[in-house]
Amino acid sequence: MKPHSNRAWLLVLPVVALVAFSGVIPMMMVVNYSVQDTFGNNEFFWNGLGWFRELLDPSTEFGGRFLDALWRSLLFSAICLAIQIPLGIAVALTMPRRGLALAFCLVAMALPLLIPWNVVGTIWQVFVRGDIGLLGHALNRLGLAFNYTQVPLHAWITIIAMDVWHWTSLVALLCYAGLRAIPDAYYQAARIDGASSWAVFRSIQLPKLRRVLTIAVLLRFMDSFMIYTEPFVVTGGGPGNATTFLSIDLVKIALGQFDLGKAAAMSIVYNLIILTLCWVFFATTTRGDAEAAR
Repeated sequence: MKPHSNRAWLLVLPVVALVAFSGVIPMMMVVNYSVQDTFGNNEFFWNGLGWFRELLDPSTEFGGRFLDALWRSLLFSAICLAIQIPLGIAVALTMPRRGLALAFCLVAMALPLLIPWNVVGTIWQVFVRGDIGLLGHALNRLGLAFNYTQVPLHAWITIIAMDVWHWTSLVALLCYAGLRAIPDAYYQAARIDGASSWAVFRSIQLPKLRRVLTIAVLLRFMDSFMIYTEPFVVTGGGPGNATTFLSIDLVKIALGQFDLGKAAAMSIVYNLIILTLCWVFFATTTRGDAEAAR
């Protein structure tokens, strides 16, 4: 019988300490703020669960504001996923399998991912302007009167197009890696059986991409649901509150109004919503995989 050694735990301790310093300690401070109120001068007063009760009550101003921002965030994530997942699969299927064309496609796919988020927002802010922007000027010349600073629909179209341009390549690269991992024997058997391209995709490629798509959907949902920099740079949450997502509203409450208690309570609920939705989606997907394997 081999002796057991706990030496491996010593190697994990630096990571545990780093996670505690960068994650757990700030979370404890947020929890502390969420049960208190302040009127400045670094003086805090016990408020208990008052902020949470107000946040979860849609009849209050704080609760209604939170609910509106929540629905906007969920709608934005749903639209982005509905566009980016099918588009990423389509792009991955059309990418070449070898040669210089493959290298060019991989570099082109990776370029949007390398651009910082604030730069992406600035690029699209200029790109869709009606006076100096190429796209905005072209749309106005066509008589569409595109103005993302005054029309909520135009603002939504702008930030959705920006997010699709920025992150679809991530889905495409993940799907491409999943496609390359499929053994050639599956395709050879399909050719022998005379399967069509649609049959190959439905019976071979899509089932084999299920795990990759799970990762892609989870990553894109979390990122789109927590998006802040790009829409804030482009629209600032406007026009009005049309593009004020939870992340933007949270920053406005914390830094703009300096309501640390409300902001802390909202951030905790925000975090719990993300964790719950990701867990539900992951559990549902893995349960489907287990049933399919039986």
